[in-house]
Order: sequence, then C-alpha cells, then structure tokens
Amino acid sequence: MADKLRIKQVRSGVGRQKVQRRTLAALGIKRHQQSVVHDDTPAIRGMIAKVDYLVEVEEVD
Repeated sequence: MADKLRIKQVRSGVGRQKVQRRTLAALGIKRHQQSVVHDDTPAIRGMIAKVDYLVEVEEVD
C-alpha cells in the first residue's frame, strides 16, 4: 500500500447525483482536471470507490 494517492478528476461532476458531487468536494476537488494528494487511508479509498468512474488514482511515494 502506498503512502499517498494522487486523485485527478477526469470526468465532469455536472449532472451527477448530489452525493457524488459532495464526495468530490470532500476529496478537495473543485474543478475538472484538478488533482489532489491524500494519505492512503480506508476512508479515502471508500470515497474514491463512490466516484471511481469520475477520477483517476495514482500511487505516489
């Protein structure tokens, strides 16, 4: 398991369910194509699983 994850939004949140848009906001993603870095925790992995078709995940060491 990596220490950090880089999460990049690759698909738009427009027209998605409110819970999915709020999950993107909770991850710290505000715009399309923006990337953020988070610690690799079960909570973050769960949020990624909810919006996995909207984001790309890359492990960062």
